[in-house]
Amino acid sequence: MSLCSRCGAAFGCAMADGGDGPCWCTQLPPVVPVPNVAGTDVPGAGTGAGVETACWCPACLKAHIDERSRSERTD
Repeated sequence: MSLCSRCGAAFGCAMADGGDGPCWCTQLPPVVPVPNVAGTDVPGAGTGAGVETACWCPACLKAHIDERSRSERTD
């Protein structure tokens, strides 16, 4: 399990947890780069498969996408 670096919620991240398929986040619009900071301590980051990440849970990533979409429509 990984921990969301935004809210602290536990969630599954295939990249960090060693899943055998692509991560759920690859199905969402690419609004932020996928973090890959191997070998670096990232507070609240998930760990697994020898990779440190600073991913967000599905709820936080979807909220960020919605916020960004709204701000782009008003610009």
